[in-house]
Amino acid sequence: MNRPLRILLVMALACASQARALDLADTCGASSTYDLVVGADALVFERVAPAPRRIEWRDGRLRVDGAVVRLNTEDGDRLALFARELRALVPKVKAIALRGLDLATGVVREETRRLATSADARAELDRRVAARASDLRGRIAASTSTRDWQADALERDVAAWSVDLAPLLAAEVGRGAVTAALDGDLDAAVALEARASEFGNGLEAKIDRRLRDLRPQVEALCPAIRRLHELQDGVRDGDGRPLGLLEIGSTAR
Repeated sequence: MNRPLRILLVMALACASQARALDLADTCGASSTYDLVVGADALVFERVAPAPRRIEWRDGRLRVDGAVVRLNTEDGDRLALFARELRALVPKVKAIALRGLDLATGVVREETRRLATSADARAELDRRVAARASDLRGRIAASTSTRDWQADALERDVAAWSVDLAPLLAAEVGRGAVTAALDGDLDAAVALEARASEFGNGLEAKIDRRLRDLRPQVEALCPAIRRLHELQDGVRDGDGRPLGLLEIGSTAR
């Protein structure tokens, strides 16, 4: 149970940052070595290494590792546009993330209901899935940092979903199989166990297929991503290094 639930979170949540079918690196050829924090009055790019470790744009000023960088008028205007257009992109990315969460949650709801043998169990599973999805929708909407979707955060989400769903599903499958066997319907018991196994083995592919519907929406972001790259291109930090906030690889279209 842990593996398919892990896949759910990685595929549905990480569409805000890095998910297979919705990955900006895969779709637009875009990547960054920085974590981004979109604050009310600043954009902050941070990474552990190499230097520079922190690049901040606040109040029309560029600071690199705490030192103010003097910019000419052209570079200042380019970074101001970069900040404005990046902020405009954030709600579009979140909208895709929320849609991806809805699609992935729908797959999990459908598959868990297939394993439930009673109306009460199906209703309880629906309630738990809806509650977890609602929590994640709120977090996506409120998120201001790519750090919110890194491995540690995803692991916590996986654990929370597993705690909620796994025991109920296991009990329901066991109860249904035992009931069928006691009733002499061994074929039904075997079929239920097979569906439980299929849940673990087939959930990833089903979510992947459903999320492919979002690829055109992600592709529609590529021109804006390339525009951001063009705006930062040529701007240097205080030591003459390119800012390199965003990189475009050879897969960009």
